[in-house]
Amino acid sequence: MKNYQRNAFVFATIVAIGGLVFGIDAVLISGTTSYITEEFGLTPDMLGNVVSSTLLGVLIALPFVGPMCNSFGRKRVIQMIATLYLISAVGSTFAPGYWTLFIARFIGGLAFSSITLASMYIGEISPPSWRGKLVAMTQINIVIGLTLAYFINDAIFKASVSGTGWAESLGFADHTWRWMLGSEIPAAAIWLILLFFIPESPSWLFYKGREAEARDVLTKLLPDDEIDHHLDEMRESMAENAHDHDILTQFREIFGRRMRLILVIAVTFAIAQQASGINAIMFYATTVVEQLGFGTDAAFAQTVLFGVASLVFTIVALLLVDKLGRRPLIVGGMLWIIASLGVGAYSFSQATYTLPETTVVELAESGTFPQPERLGAIAGVEYHSDVEFKAAIAEVLGEKDARNNQSLLIQKAAQMNAMLIFICMLSFIAAFHFSIGPIMWIVFSEIFPIALRGIAIPLFGFISTFISWSVAKFFPVQLDTLGMASTLLTYAVCVAVGLVILFFSFKETKGLSIEEIQQKLVIKDED
Repeated sequence: MKNYQRNAFVFATIVAIGGLVFGIDAVLISGTTSYITEEFGLTPDMLGNVVSSTLLGVLIALPFVGPMCNSFGRKRVIQMIATLYLISAVGSTFAPGYWTLFIARFIGGLAFSSITLASMYIGEISPPSWRGKLVAMTQINIVIGLTLAYFINDAIFKASVSGTGWAESLGFADHTWRWMLGSEIPAAAIWLILLFFIPESPSWLFYKGREAEARDVLTKLLPDDEIDHHLDEMRESMAENAHDHDILTQFREIFGRRMRLILVIAVTFAIAQQASGINAIMFYATTVVEQLGFGTDAAFAQTVLFGVASLVFTIVALLLVDKLGRRPLIVGGMLWIIASLGVGAYSFSQATYTLPETTVVELAESGTFPQPERLGAIAGVEYHSDVEFKAAIAEVLGEKDARNNQSLLIQKAAQMNAMLIFICMLSFIAAFHFSIGPIMWIVFSEIFPIALRGIAIPLFGFISTFISWSVAKFFPVQLDTLGMASTLLTYAVCVAVGLVILFFSFKETKGLSIEEIQQKLVIKDED
Protein backbone atom coordinates (compact mmCIF):
# COMPACT_ATOMS: atom_id res chain seq x y z
CA MET A 1 0.00 0.00 0.00
CA LYS A 2 1.44 3.36 -1.03
CA ASN A 3 1.58 6.36 1.31
CA TYR A 4 -1.35 8.22 -0.28
CA GLN A 5 -3.48 5.07 -0.16
CA ARG A 6 -2.54 4.50 3.45
CA ASN A 7 -3.46 8.09 4.31
CA ALA A 8 -6.86 7.81 2.63
CA PHE A 9 -7.51 4.56 4.48
CA VAL A 10 -6.46 5.98 7.88
CA PHE A 11 -8.48 9.19 7.54
CA ALA A 12 -11.54 7.28 6.30
CA THR A 13 -11.21 4.80 9.16
CA ILE A 14 -11.11 7.54 11.79
CA VAL A 15 -14.20 9.27 10.40
CA ALA A 16 -15.97 5.93 9.98
CA ILE A 17 -15.52 5.25 13.71
CA GLY A 18 -18.52 7.55 13.99
CA GLY A 19 -20.46 4.64 12.53
CA LEU A 20 -19.18 2.45 15.38
CA VAL A 21 -20.39 4.96 17.96
CA PHE A 22 -23.69 5.29 16.06
CA GLY A 23 -24.18 1.51 16.06
CA ILE A 24 -23.44 1.23 19.77
CA ASP A 25 -25.71 4.16 20.61
CA ALA A 26 -28.58 2.96 18.43
CA VAL A 27 -28.69 -0.66 19.59
CA LEU A 28 -27.77 -0.54 23.29
CA ILE A 29 -31.32 0.72 23.90
CA SER A 30 -32.68 -2.62 22.63
CA GLY A 31 -31.51 -4.36 25.80
CA THR A 32 -32.98 -1.77 28.13
CA THR A 33 -36.60 -1.60 26.97
CA SER A 34 -38.08 -3.94 29.58
CA TYR A 35 -36.03 -2.39 32.39
CA ILE A 36 -36.92 1.24 31.66
CA THR A 37 -40.55 0.27 30.98
CA GLU A 38 -40.81 -1.22 34.47
CA GLU A 39 -38.69 1.39 36.30
CA PHE A 40 -40.37 4.43 34.76
CA GLY A 41 -43.83 2.88 34.17
CA LEU A 42 -43.75 3.48 30.42
CA THR A 43 -46.74 2.91 28.14
CA PRO A 44 -46.08 1.56 24.59
CA ASP A 45 -46.30 5.14 23.28
CA MET A 46 -43.81 6.43 25.88
CA LEU A 47 -41.43 3.56 25.12
CA GLY A 48 -41.67 4.42 21.44
CA ASN A 49 -40.80 8.02 22.32
CA VAL A 50 -37.66 7.02 24.22
CA VAL A 51 -36.41 4.57 21.59
CA SER A 52 -37.14 6.92 18.69
CA SER A 53 -35.94 10.10 20.44
CA THR A 54 -32.53 9.77 18.81
CA LEU A 55 -34.17 9.75 15.40
CA LEU A 56 -36.25 12.78 16.36
CA GLY A 57 -32.99 14.48 17.27
CA VAL A 58 -31.41 13.80 13.92
CA LEU A 59 -34.55 15.09 12.19
CA ILE A 60 -34.00 18.40 13.96
CA ALA A 61 -30.26 18.42 13.24
CA LEU A 62 -30.16 17.42 9.59
CA PRO A 63 -31.57 20.66 8.11
CA PHE A 64 -28.67 22.49 9.76
CA VAL A 65 -25.96 19.99 8.84
CA GLY A 66 -25.63 21.07 5.21
CA PRO A 67 -25.28 24.80 5.90
CA MET A 68 -22.97 24.12 8.86
CA CYS A 69 -20.62 21.78 7.02
CA ASN A 70 -20.54 24.18 4.08
CA SER A 71 -19.77 27.11 6.37
CA PHE A 72 -17.46 25.57 8.99
CA GLY A 73 -16.06 22.55 7.15
CA ARG A 74 -16.65 18.83 7.36
CA LYS A 75 -13.98 18.24 10.02
CA ARG A 76 -15.15 20.82 12.54
CA VAL A 77 -18.80 19.75 12.35
CA ILE A 78 -17.87 16.09 12.80
CA GLN A 79 -15.93 17.09 15.93
CA MET A 80 -19.03 18.88 17.26
CA ILE A 81 -21.04 15.73 16.62
CA ALA A 82 -18.60 13.55 18.55
CA THR A 83 -18.98 15.90 21.52
CA LEU A 84 -22.76 15.50 21.40
CA TYR A 85 -22.42 11.70 21.44
CA LEU A 86 -20.33 11.95 24.62
CA ILE A 87 -22.78 14.30 26.36
CA SER A 88 -25.69 12.03 25.41
CA ALA A 89 -24.00 8.87 26.68
CA VAL A 90 -23.28 10.42 30.08
CA GLY A 91 -26.76 11.94 30.35
CA SER A 92 -28.52 8.68 29.40
CA THR A 93 -26.52 6.65 31.89
CA PHE A 94 -27.48 8.82 34.86
CA ALA A 95 -31.00 9.79 33.76
CA PRO A 96 -33.31 9.90 36.84
CA GLY A 97 -36.59 9.70 34.92
CA TYR A 98 -38.47 9.41 31.64
CA TRP A 99 -38.06 12.98 30.44
CA THR A 100 -34.38 13.17 31.35
CA LEU A 101 -33.70 9.96 29.46
CA PHE A 102 -35.73 11.22 26.51
CA ILE A 103 -33.74 14.49 26.37
CA ALA A 104 -30.36 12.74 26.73
CA ARG A 105 -31.23 10.32 23.95
CA PHE A 106 -32.50 13.24 21.86
CA ILE A 107 -29.10 14.95 22.20
CA GLY A 108 -27.49 11.74 20.92
CA GLY A 109 -29.87 11.92 17.99
CA LEU A 110 -28.50 15.33 17.07
CA ALA A 111 -25.21 13.47 16.57
CA PHE A 112 -26.73 10.79 14.31
CA SER A 113 -26.14 13.15 11.39
CA SER A 114 -22.54 11.90 11.58
CA ILE A 115 -23.56 9.14 9.15
CA THR A 116 -24.40 11.56 6.34
CA LEU A 117 -21.27 13.61 6.99
CA ALA A 118 -19.08 10.53 7.14
CA SER A 119 -20.19 9.33 3.72
CA MET A 120 -19.73 12.86 2.35
CA TYR A 121 -16.24 13.30 3.82
CA ILE A 122 -14.99 9.84 2.86
CA GLY A 123 -16.40 10.16 -0.65
CA GLU A 124 -14.45 13.41 -1.03
CA ILE A 125 -11.08 12.06 0.11
CA SER A 126 -11.24 8.65 -1.62
CA PRO A 127 -9.60 7.68 -4.92
CA PRO A 128 -12.39 6.64 -7.40
CA SER A 129 -11.31 2.99 -7.41
CA TRP A 130 -11.50 2.85 -3.60
CA ARG A 131 -14.57 5.01 -3.01
CA GLY A 132 -17.08 2.18 -2.71
CA LYS A 133 -14.96 0.29 -0.18
CA LEU A 134 -14.02 3.32 1.91
CA VAL A 135 -17.52 4.82 2.05
CA ALA A 136 -18.89 1.39 3.00
CA MET A 137 -16.50 1.40 5.97
CA THR A 138 -19.00 3.60 7.76
CA GLN A 139 -21.62 0.89 7.37
CA ILE A 140 -19.07 -1.73 8.43
CA ASN A 141 -18.41 0.24 11.59
CA ILE A 142 -22.12 0.69 12.20
CA VAL A 143 -22.65 -3.05 12.19
CA ILE A 144 -19.50 -3.65 14.25
CA GLY A 145 -20.96 -1.17 16.73
CA LEU A 146 -24.39 -2.76 16.79
CA THR A 147 -22.88 -6.24 17.04
CA LEU A 148 -20.71 -5.06 19.91
CA ALA A 149 -23.79 -3.53 21.56
CA TYR A 150 -25.64 -6.87 21.44
CA PHE A 151 -22.63 -8.63 22.99
CA ILE A 152 -22.35 -5.92 25.66
CA ASN A 153 -26.05 -6.15 26.51
CA ASP A 154 -25.87 -9.93 26.73
CA ALA A 155 -22.76 -9.83 28.93
CA ILE A 156 -24.26 -7.22 31.27
CA PHE A 157 -27.56 -9.12 31.47
CA LYS A 158 -25.72 -12.34 32.39
CA ALA A 159 -23.71 -10.48 35.01
CA SER A 160 -26.90 -8.98 36.44
CA VAL A 161 -28.49 -12.41 37.03
CA SER A 162 -25.29 -14.23 37.98
CA GLY A 163 -25.53 -13.44 41.69
CA THR A 164 -21.76 -13.09 41.93
CA GLY A 165 -20.32 -10.72 44.49
CA TRP A 166 -18.45 -8.48 42.08
CA ALA A 167 -21.53 -7.99 39.88
CA GLU A 168 -23.70 -7.08 42.85
CA SER A 169 -21.10 -4.73 44.31
CA LEU A 170 -20.93 -2.85 40.99
CA GLY A 171 -24.71 -2.61 40.79
CA PHE A 172 -25.24 -4.79 37.72
CA ALA A 173 -28.43 -6.26 39.18
CA ASP A 174 -29.94 -2.96 40.35
CA HIS A 175 -28.73 -0.75 37.48
CA THR A 176 -28.56 -3.16 34.54
CA TRP A 177 -29.82 -0.73 31.91
CA ARG A 178 -27.55 2.08 33.13
CA TRP A 179 -24.49 -0.13 32.66
CA MET A 180 -25.72 -0.95 29.17
CA LEU A 181 -26.11 2.69 28.13
CA GLY A 182 -22.93 3.75 29.95
CA SER A 183 -20.79 1.40 27.88
CA GLU A 184 -20.94 3.95 25.04
CA ILE A 185 -18.95 6.59 26.95
CA PRO A 186 -15.40 5.25 26.21
CA ALA A 187 -16.12 4.82 22.48
CA ALA A 188 -17.44 8.38 22.11
CA ALA A 189 -14.45 9.84 23.99
CA ILE A 190 -11.87 7.96 21.91
CA TRP A 191 -13.52 9.01 18.63
CA LEU A 192 -13.51 12.67 19.65
CA ILE A 193 -9.76 12.53 20.33
CA LEU A 194 -8.93 10.80 17.02
CA LEU A 195 -10.82 13.39 14.97
CA PHE A 196 -8.15 15.98 15.76
CA PHE A 197 -5.75 14.03 13.49
CA ILE A 198 -7.70 14.18 10.19
CA PRO A 199 -7.38 16.91 7.51
CA GLU A 200 -10.20 19.03 6.16
CA SER A 201 -11.95 17.77 3.01
CA PRO A 202 -10.11 18.98 -0.13
CA SER A 203 -13.46 19.39 -1.92
CA TRP A 204 -14.70 21.75 0.79
CA LEU A 205 -11.44 23.71 0.72
CA PHE A 206 -11.74 24.07 -3.05
CA TYR A 207 -15.42 25.00 -2.72
CA LYS A 208 -14.40 27.81 -0.32
CA GLY A 209 -11.79 29.11 -2.77
CA ARG A 210 -8.82 27.78 -0.79
CA GLU A 211 -7.22 25.94 -3.71
CA ALA A 212 -3.67 25.96 -2.29
CA GLU A 213 -4.85 24.22 0.89
CA ALA A 214 -6.90 21.77 -1.16
CA ARG A 215 -3.78 20.92 -3.16
CA ASP A 216 -1.81 20.35 0.06
CA VAL A 217 -4.41 17.86 1.30
CA LEU A 218 -4.55 16.12 -2.10
CA THR A 219 -0.79 15.51 -1.94
CA LYS A 220 -1.58 13.16 0.97
CA LEU A 221 -4.41 11.39 -0.90
CA LEU A 222 -3.39 11.09 -4.58
CA PRO A 223 -0.29 10.39 -6.70
CA ASP A 224 1.46 13.60 -7.75
CA ASP A 225 0.57 13.12 -11.41
CA GLU A 226 -3.18 12.98 -10.64
CA ILE A 227 -3.53 16.07 -8.46
CA ASP A 228 -3.85 18.65 -11.25
CA HIS A 229 -6.34 16.47 -13.12
CA HIS A 230 -8.43 16.09 -9.97
CA LEU A 231 -8.41 19.83 -9.37
CA ASP A 232 -9.45 20.44 -12.98
CA GLU A 233 -12.38 18.01 -12.57
CA MET A 234 -13.53 19.79 -9.42
CA ARG A 235 -13.23 23.15 -11.15
CA GLU A 236 -15.25 21.90 -14.13
CA SER A 237 -17.92 20.33 -11.93
CA MET A 238 -18.25 23.51 -9.86
CA ALA A 239 -18.63 25.65 -12.97
CA GLU A 240 -21.25 23.36 -14.51
CA ASN A 241 -23.42 22.70 -11.49
CA ALA A 242 -23.42 25.78 -9.27
CA HIS A 243 -23.01 29.29 -10.55
CA ASP A 244 -24.49 30.58 -7.30
CA HIS A 245 -23.76 28.77 -4.04
CA ASP A 246 -26.53 30.08 -1.79
CA ILE A 247 -28.80 27.52 -0.17
CA LEU A 248 -31.95 28.49 -2.08
CA THR A 249 -30.12 28.08 -5.39
CA GLN A 250 -28.86 24.67 -4.33
CA PHE A 251 -32.38 23.53 -3.45
CA ARG A 252 -33.64 24.77 -6.82
CA GLU A 253 -30.87 22.75 -8.50
CA ILE A 254 -31.75 19.60 -6.55
CA PHE A 255 -35.46 19.82 -7.45
CA GLY A 256 -34.88 21.12 -10.97
CA ARG A 257 -35.37 19.29 -14.25
CA ARG A 258 -31.68 18.43 -14.67
CA MET A 259 -31.63 16.52 -11.36
CA ARG A 260 -34.97 14.77 -11.84
CA LEU A 261 -33.56 11.24 -12.26
CA ILE A 262 -31.18 11.68 -9.34
CA LEU A 263 -34.10 12.98 -7.25
CA VAL A 264 -36.21 9.89 -7.98
CA ILE A 265 -33.30 7.57 -7.13
CA ALA A 266 -32.42 9.39 -3.91
CA VAL A 267 -36.00 9.65 -2.61
CA THR A 268 -36.69 5.99 -3.36
CA PHE A 269 -33.51 4.85 -1.61
CA ALA A 270 -34.23 7.07 1.39
CA ILE A 271 -37.77 5.74 1.86
CA ALA A 272 -37.29 2.08 0.95
CA GLN A 273 -34.19 1.62 3.11
CA GLN A 274 -35.94 2.52 6.36
CA ALA A 275 -39.50 1.48 5.42
CA SER A 276 -38.08 -2.06 5.34
CA GLY A 277 -38.46 -1.94 9.14
CA ILE A 278 -34.79 -2.58 9.86
CA ASN A 279 -34.71 -0.26 12.86
CA ALA A 280 -37.84 -1.80 14.35
CA ILE A 281 -36.12 -5.19 14.32
CA MET A 282 -32.73 -3.87 15.48
CA PHE A 283 -33.85 -1.31 18.10
CA TYR A 284 -36.43 -3.65 19.63
CA ALA A 285 -34.44 -6.84 19.08
CA THR A 286 -35.11 -8.46 22.46
CA THR A 287 -38.80 -7.55 22.21
CA VAL A 288 -39.02 -9.09 18.73
CA VAL A 289 -37.34 -12.32 19.84
CA GLU A 290 -39.57 -12.50 22.92
CA GLN A 291 -42.59 -12.53 20.55
CA LEU A 292 -41.33 -15.93 19.37
CA GLY A 293 -41.71 -17.38 22.85
CA PHE A 294 -37.97 -17.75 23.55
CA GLY A 295 -38.11 -15.84 26.85
CA THR A 296 -35.89 -13.00 28.11
CA ASP A 297 -32.78 -15.08 28.85
CA ALA A 298 -32.75 -16.60 25.37
CA ALA A 299 -33.70 -13.28 23.75
CA PHE A 300 -30.46 -11.59 24.82
CA ALA A 301 -28.39 -14.50 23.56
CA GLN A 302 -30.29 -14.84 20.27
CA THR A 303 -30.04 -11.14 19.41
CA VAL A 304 -26.26 -11.46 19.33
CA LEU A 305 -26.82 -13.40 16.09
CA PHE A 306 -28.56 -10.33 14.63
CA GLY A 307 -25.34 -8.41 15.05
CA VAL A 308 -23.19 -11.22 13.67
CA ALA A 309 -25.40 -11.53 10.56
CA SER A 310 -25.21 -7.77 10.05
CA LEU A 311 -21.44 -7.77 10.26
CA VAL A 312 -20.82 -10.79 8.03
CA PHE A 313 -23.09 -9.66 5.21
CA THR A 314 -21.91 -6.05 5.31
CA ILE A 315 -18.38 -7.35 4.80
CA VAL A 316 -19.60 -9.51 1.90
CA ALA A 317 -21.26 -6.43 0.36
CA LEU A 318 -18.06 -4.44 0.84
CA LEU A 319 -16.07 -7.10 -0.98
CA LEU A 320 -18.52 -7.30 -3.88
CA VAL A 321 -19.71 -3.72 -4.37
CA ASP A 322 -16.80 -2.68 -6.60
CA LYS A 323 -16.66 -6.06 -8.38
CA LEU A 324 -20.30 -6.84 -9.16
CA GLY A 325 -21.48 -3.24 -9.00
CA ARG A 326 -24.19 -1.42 -7.05
CA ARG A 327 -27.20 -2.45 -9.15
CA PRO A 328 -26.95 -6.29 -8.84
CA LEU A 329 -26.61 -6.07 -5.06
CA ILE A 330 -29.53 -3.67 -4.79
CA VAL A 331 -31.94 -5.71 -6.94
CA GLY A 332 -30.93 -9.10 -5.55
CA GLY A 333 -30.84 -7.87 -1.96
CA MET A 334 -34.26 -6.23 -2.10
CA LEU A 335 -35.82 -9.40 -3.55
CA TRP A 336 -34.20 -11.28 -0.67
CA ILE A 337 -35.64 -8.79 1.86
CA ILE A 338 -39.15 -9.16 0.44
CA ALA A 339 -38.97 -12.96 0.60
CA SER A 340 -37.66 -12.97 4.19
CA LEU A 341 -40.30 -10.57 5.49
CA GLY A 342 -43.05 -12.30 3.55
CA VAL A 343 -42.31 -15.75 4.94
CA GLY A 344 -41.93 -14.31 8.44
CA ALA A 345 -45.28 -12.52 8.19
CA TYR A 346 -47.06 -15.67 6.97
CA SER A 347 -45.54 -17.79 9.74
CA PHE A 348 -46.63 -15.29 12.40
CA SER A 349 -50.15 -15.30 10.94
CA GLN A 350 -50.36 -19.07 11.53
CA ALA A 351 -49.39 -18.83 15.21
CA THR A 352 -51.83 -19.60 18.04
CA TYR A 353 -51.57 -18.88 21.78
CA THR A 354 -52.92 -21.13 24.53
CA LEU A 355 -51.93 -20.80 28.19
CA PRO A 356 -52.13 -24.31 29.70
CA GLU A 357 -53.90 -24.70 33.04
CA THR A 358 -50.85 -26.55 34.33
CA THR A 359 -48.78 -23.42 33.72
CA VAL A 360 -51.14 -21.35 35.86
CA VAL A 361 -50.71 -23.92 38.64
CA GLU A 362 -46.92 -23.82 38.29
CA LEU A 363 -46.92 -20.03 38.48
CA ALA A 364 -49.09 -20.17 41.61
CA GLU A 365 -46.77 -22.71 43.27
CA SER A 366 -43.64 -20.74 42.38
CA GLY A 367 -44.82 -17.69 44.29
CA THR A 368 -43.06 -15.36 41.83
CA PHE A 369 -46.09 -14.33 39.77
CA PRO A 370 -48.42 -11.64 41.20
CA GLN A 371 -51.90 -13.06 41.87
CA PRO A 372 -51.69 -15.94 39.35
CA GLU A 373 -55.34 -16.84 39.95
CA ARG A 374 -56.24 -13.95 37.66
CA LEU A 375 -55.00 -16.03 34.73
CA GLY A 376 -57.69 -18.66 35.34
CA ALA A 377 -60.11 -16.86 33.03
CA ILE A 378 -57.86 -17.34 29.99
CA ALA A 379 -56.26 -20.70 30.86
CA GLY A 380 -56.88 -23.28 28.15
CA VAL A 381 -58.40 -20.72 25.75
CA GLU A 382 -56.90 -20.66 22.23
CA TYR A 383 -56.14 -17.25 20.74
CA HIS A 384 -55.43 -16.91 17.03
CA SER A 385 -53.08 -13.95 17.06
CA ASP A 386 -50.60 -12.19 19.30
CA VAL A 387 -52.92 -9.17 19.39
CA GLU A 388 -55.81 -11.23 20.77
CA PHE A 389 -53.60 -12.91 23.38
CA LYS A 390 -52.05 -9.64 24.59
CA ALA A 391 -55.49 -8.03 24.84
CA ALA A 392 -56.70 -10.99 26.91
CA ILE A 393 -53.85 -10.87 29.40
CA ALA A 394 -54.22 -7.08 29.69
CA GLU A 395 -57.89 -7.55 30.50
CA VAL A 396 -57.27 -10.04 33.33
CA LEU A 397 -54.01 -8.59 34.69
CA GLY A 398 -54.28 -4.90 33.97
CA GLU A 399 -51.99 -2.91 31.67
CA LYS A 400 -49.01 -2.65 34.04
CA ASP A 401 -48.78 -6.32 35.10
CA ALA A 402 -49.50 -7.43 31.53
CA ARG A 403 -46.54 -5.41 30.21
CA ASN A 404 -44.20 -6.62 32.95
CA ASN A 405 -45.10 -10.30 32.45
CA GLN A 406 -45.83 -10.38 28.72
CA SER A 407 -42.59 -12.11 27.74
CA LEU A 408 -43.09 -14.94 30.25
CA LEU A 409 -46.71 -15.54 29.23
CA ILE A 410 -45.94 -15.54 25.50
CA GLN A 411 -43.14 -18.01 26.17
CA LYS A 412 -45.61 -20.33 27.90
CA ALA A 413 -48.49 -19.89 25.43
CA ALA A 414 -47.01 -19.46 21.93
CA GLN A 415 -47.46 -22.28 19.43
CA MET A 416 -45.63 -21.40 16.23
CA ASN A 417 -42.69 -22.35 14.07
CA ALA A 418 -40.44 -20.08 16.12
CA MET A 419 -37.19 -21.26 14.60
CA LEU A 420 -38.41 -20.62 11.04
CA ILE A 421 -39.48 -17.08 11.98
CA PHE A 422 -36.17 -16.44 13.73
CA ILE A 423 -34.31 -17.61 10.62
CA CYS A 424 -36.48 -15.24 8.54
CA MET A 425 -35.51 -12.34 10.82
CA LEU A 426 -31.84 -13.27 10.51
CA SER A 427 -32.26 -13.60 6.75
CA PHE A 428 -33.90 -10.15 6.55
CA ILE A 429 -31.07 -8.56 8.51
CA ALA A 430 -28.48 -10.28 6.31
CA ALA A 431 -30.25 -9.15 3.11
CA PHE A 432 -30.53 -5.56 4.31
CA HIS A 433 -26.83 -5.33 5.12
CA PHE A 434 -25.96 -7.04 1.86
CA SER A 435 -27.82 -4.44 -0.17
CA ILE A 436 -29.63 -1.17 0.56
CA GLY A 437 -28.07 -0.81 4.03
CA PRO A 438 -24.51 0.11 2.98
CA ILE A 439 -25.15 0.80 -0.71
CA MET A 440 -27.51 3.73 -0.18
CA TRP A 441 -24.71 5.75 1.41
CA ILE A 442 -22.26 4.73 -1.32
CA VAL A 443 -24.74 5.89 -3.97
CA PHE A 444 -25.42 9.14 -2.11
CA SER A 445 -21.68 9.88 -2.01
CA GLU A 446 -21.53 9.43 -5.81
CA ILE A 447 -24.63 10.80 -7.52
CA PHE A 448 -24.65 14.43 -6.31
CA PRO A 449 -22.45 17.19 -7.80
CA ILE A 450 -19.80 18.58 -5.42
CA ALA A 451 -21.48 21.96 -5.06
CA LEU A 452 -24.83 20.38 -4.09
CA ARG A 453 -23.56 17.57 -1.92
CA GLY A 454 -23.42 19.55 1.32
CA ILE A 455 -27.18 20.18 1.06
CA ALA A 456 -28.32 17.09 -0.87
CA ILE A 457 -26.87 14.31 1.31
CA PRO A 458 -28.27 15.73 4.58
CA LEU A 459 -31.60 16.44 2.82
CA PHE A 460 -32.12 12.86 1.70
CA GLY A 461 -30.65 11.63 4.95
CA PHE A 462 -33.42 13.67 6.59
CA ILE A 463 -36.06 11.87 4.53
CA SER A 464 -34.56 8.50 5.42
CA THR A 465 -34.40 9.45 9.10
CA PHE A 466 -38.01 10.66 9.12
CA ILE A 467 -39.12 7.24 7.88
CA SER A 468 -36.82 5.57 10.40
CA TRP A 469 -38.23 7.70 13.23
CA SER A 470 -41.79 6.82 12.19
CA VAL A 471 -40.98 3.10 12.15
CA ALA A 472 -39.23 3.17 15.56
CA LYS A 473 -41.80 5.48 17.15
CA PHE A 474 -44.88 3.47 16.22
CA PHE A 475 -43.50 -0.08 16.38
CA PRO A 476 -44.62 -0.74 20.00
CA VAL A 477 -48.10 0.55 19.16
CA GLN A 478 -48.19 -1.46 15.92
CA LEU A 479 -47.16 -4.54 17.85
CA ASP A 480 -50.07 -4.06 20.26
CA THR A 481 -52.70 -3.16 17.65
CA LEU A 482 -51.71 -4.87 14.39
CA GLY A 483 -49.47 -7.70 15.54
CA MET A 484 -46.21 -8.95 14.08
CA ALA A 485 -47.71 -10.55 10.96
CA SER A 486 -49.35 -7.38 9.61
CA THR A 487 -46.37 -5.23 10.62
CA LEU A 488 -43.86 -7.40 8.72
CA LEU A 489 -46.16 -7.58 5.69
CA THR A 490 -46.34 -3.77 5.59
CA TYR A 491 -42.54 -3.58 5.53
CA ALA A 492 -42.35 -6.12 2.69
CA VAL A 493 -44.81 -4.14 0.54
CA CYS A 494 -42.82 -0.92 1.01
CA VAL A 495 -39.61 -2.61 -0.13
CA ALA A 496 -41.38 -4.12 -3.16
CA VAL A 497 -42.55 -0.68 -4.32
CA GLY A 498 -39.03 0.70 -3.92
CA LEU A 499 -37.56 -2.20 -5.88
CA VAL A 500 -39.82 -1.55 -8.87
CA ILE A 501 -38.84 2.14 -8.99
CA LEU A 502 -35.10 1.52 -8.62
CA PHE A 503 -35.14 -1.29 -11.16
CA PHE A 504 -36.21 1.16 -13.86
CA SER A 505 -34.39 4.31 -12.70
CA PHE A 506 -31.01 3.44 -11.17
CA LYS A 507 -28.01 3.12 -13.48
CA GLU A 508 -24.73 1.47 -12.54
CA THR A 509 -22.05 3.78 -11.05
CA LYS A 510 -19.30 1.22 -10.45
CA GLY A 511 -15.81 2.43 -11.38
CA LEU A 512 -16.93 5.86 -12.58
CA SER A 513 -15.58 9.17 -11.34
CA ILE A 514 -18.10 11.53 -9.76
CA GLU A 515 -17.93 13.69 -12.88
CA GLU A 516 -18.67 10.69 -15.15
CA ILE A 517 -21.63 9.78 -12.95
CA GLN A 518 -23.00 13.31 -13.42
CA GLN A 519 -22.80 12.90 -17.18
CA LYS A 520 -24.73 9.65 -16.88
CA LEU A 521 -27.50 10.81 -14.55
CA VAL A 522 -27.93 14.57 -14.96
CA ILE A 523 -30.42 15.53 -17.67
CA LYS A 524 -28.72 17.89 -20.12
CA ASP A 525 -30.27 21.25 -20.90
CA GLU A 526 -31.90 21.40 -24.31
CA ASP A 527 -30.27 23.71 -26.83
